[in-house]
Amino acid sequence: MATLLIRLVGPMQAWGTRSQFDDRDTEAEPSKSGVLGLCAAALGIDRAEPIDHLAALRFGVRVDREGVVRTDYHTAQLFPGERKTSTSVTRRAYLADAAFWAALEGERPLLEAVDAALRNPYWPLCLGRRSFPPAEALWQGGGVRDGALLDVLRSAPSLRGERDDLSAPYRFVVDRDAVPGDTRRLSPGLRRDDPTAPFAERRYALRDVWMFSEAPVALPEVG
Repeated sequence: MATLLIRLVGPMQAWGTRSQFDDRDTEAEPSKSGVLGLCAAALGIDRAEPIDHLAALRFGVRVDREGVVRTDYHTAQLFPGERKTSTSVTRRAYLADAAFWAALEGERPLLEAVDAALRNPYWPLCLGRRSFPPAEALWQGGGVRDGALLDVLRSAPSLRGERDDLSAPYRFVVDRDAVPGDTRRLSPGLRRDDPTAPFAERRYALRDVWMFSEAPVALPEVG
């Protein structure tokens, strides 16, 4: 059993699961569809190609620094001379100054291929939207590790800096089948971010997750 750790740090990130028309939302943490899209871009997988091998991976996130939700407002107007002159307004939410570890659990050969692609991507990578590039290398402090998803997330280096509360609990959102043992103190949840078809078809199933917080153990910081 192996797990791939992916470092997601940037001034702006967006992980929407409910966007419609001119309104673009974001979840408070990375979505499975968004992270798999990142991996697919690194591997050079076209949006029309199957991604069943990626969708089968277990997924989880550790929130080291909660992002502040901001909303950009954009306006667009038809050129003079058109039949109608109307202004459309779009709202695009994003997370500012967030830091996450995302983890994918599965067969080591596939995870090593994804890790290699993240280090030398086929297409430029972004944190949810094309205009949101990562601020730091996605593989820094991460990579493929032996162990189950939750154990690897718990032992990942801290992404917090000097201005952060180093004693604050980490928040976890992980696939429900990735948590063994007693789950009575955990909060169940659902995310509609599990791809069931190529990305071009925009078909997503509900994903069962556990949500919980844990105090950090003594972990090294990543510079």
